[in-house]
Amino acid sequence: MDKRVANADEAIKNIPDGATIMMGGFGLCGVPENLIVAVRRKGIKNLTVISNNAGVDDFGIGLLLQTRQVKKMIATYVGENKLFEEQVLKGELEVELNPQGTFAERIRAGGAGIGGFFTPTGYGTIIAEDKETREIDGRMYILEKPLRAQFAFIKAWKGDWWGNLIYRKTARNFNPMMATAADYVIAEVEELVEVGQLDPDYIHTPGIYVDAVFQGVNYEKRIERRTVCKRAS
Repeated sequence: MDKRVANADEAIKNIPDGATIMMGGFGLCGVPENLIVAVRRKGIKNLTVISNNAGVDDFGIGLLLQTRQVKKMIATYVGENKLFEEQVLKGELEVELNPQGTFAERIRAGGAGIGGFFTPTGYGTIIAEDKETREIDGRMYILEKPLRAQFAFIKAWKGDWWGNLIYRKTARNFNPMMATAADYVIAEVEELVEVGQLDPDYIHTPGIYVDAVFQGVNYEKRIERRTVCKRAS
């Protein structure tokens, strides 16, 4: 039951070229920073990455784009990464864009064992091309299939030796769902504690979903876009 590994390099040692990896996080929050850097360091290539966004030019998944280790991105919002845009326009990177709610539900469906679902979002647009459509109660819907991956990289605030995880605030977006929708789940946490130190009522991801856990280091916790208001005179 003890799922601890020494570090990110140990956690990813069996990930092959061409793997499909879900990477948690929302914007620059809850990003599995240590695991991404370890993948870059090892040089694993031809990856399909499933993530809400593609980081920024010099952080998160952007680091893997710099080294051309990603062949395909399945994502929702990629507007903060100029390198991503450049690679897509040059045909160097394949991209599958999803409406954000559809993306979230596809992952949830993958974790729940649901074969697909109908949504009105995207009907009549290029999103609906080559997809089954159906009229339900006078409204048109398109069939979306679930998303699963071979691996999931999860970032949590606290975790214990068994892999039980607690997220903090915005970092809870996408990480919990992805932990249910991959064959092998690796969690990096800011604080790793002994079993019994986490209140069971506050655990977001039960350890049954997690295969490996380690305590990360050197988290940057960047602010994606700083917005301030002027002080009242």
